[in-house]
Amino acid sequence: MSELFETAIVEKRNVLNELRSNNMSLQELRFFSIYLSKINPWDKSTRVVRFSVDEFQRIMDLGKLNIGQLKSNIDGLLTKIVHVPNENGGFSAFQLFKECEVNKGKNGNWYVQIDAHDKALPLMFDFKDRYFKYELWNALRLKSTNQIRMYEILKQYEYIGKRELTITELRELLGIAPKEYERFERFRVRVLDSCQQALKEFTDICYTYERGKTGKGGKWLTIIFHIEKNNEYVDQLTLDEFIDMHPRKEIIMPVSEDEEQEEIDYGSELGNLLGSALDYEFTPEQMRVLQDLVIKAIPGSDAIERCNYIVRQVHKMNTHTPVNRYNYLCRMIENDIEEQESNK
Repeated sequence: MSELFETAIVEKRNVLNELRSNNMSLQELRFFSIYLSKINPWDKSTRVVRFSVDEFQRIMDLGKLNIGQLKSNIDGLLTKIVHVPNENGGFSAFQLFKECEVNKGKNGNWYVQIDAHDKALPLMFDFKDRYFKYELWNALRLKSTNQIRMYEILKQYEYIGKRELTITELRELLGIAPKEYERFERFRVRVLDSCQQALKEFTDICYTYERGKTGKGGKWLTIIFHIEKNNEYVDQLTLDEFIDMHPRKEIIMPVSEDEEQEEIDYGSELGNLLGSALDYEFTPEQMRVLQDLVIKAIPGSDAIERCNYIVRQVHKMNTHTPVNRYNYLCRMIENDIEEQESNK
């Protein structure tokens, strides 16, 4: 392998690690790993990957699923940004995925179909490397973003057997905020030791670590990782096995004009208006709680103003990707109520 090709691989790995470390949730990391496992790195025509809605729900570890939650989670995936450095010290930025379709197939079953951004294709298809083969069955069982990132940081150096990183470099690669685990002992226990145990239990590599360069008072400046093949690891979890580990939960999808739609009664005229405004995303029980909160948030208003208010709140919520949309929406409205009371 040429030096230039080796450099290209390292740069692509770094870009993907940067993407993961900056803004991907645990569920999104798993989804990305599964996406990479389904494409053929030699064939760019495999860039479009389709999942059943049931698979998507269980991969993303979602609860009761409806069209509103699908929109929120897919919006999150479509806003993941890659920063690729250029030779002048600048960078170009683009989305990892460019398009997602939620539709009903010929068999009548709903699916989620996603396509990579054109500019992201070289990161996934221009070379074939072991880096893309290992991810799926290791990343699925790891239980935190730190564990997945640590695995990716060290797996690249498995055959070298050693990697030295400064504390600052490691924290950046792991995506750990400056104020998080400020004391080294806490960082050591919650990150280094925790990841060490997880990789030993769930992946094909394991590691030990030691202090490298030191500063005043013996302060750790660098960490030396010693990476080995995990000879005790035999359980290679498949995607089907992972999905089966997550129980099926209710999925509520829109119906076509040809299908009979059961009318939902939210128990009051205002409740029915609010439920309709929110595309029947929430259950009658949830809607009654939301209705009471809306009445407190904008007292003395008519039904139209209250509908407009809750729709605005949902639009704000959709800029995020909350796992539990109902709880998140309730908290948003409660914050408005608390702010109003504090201003009295």
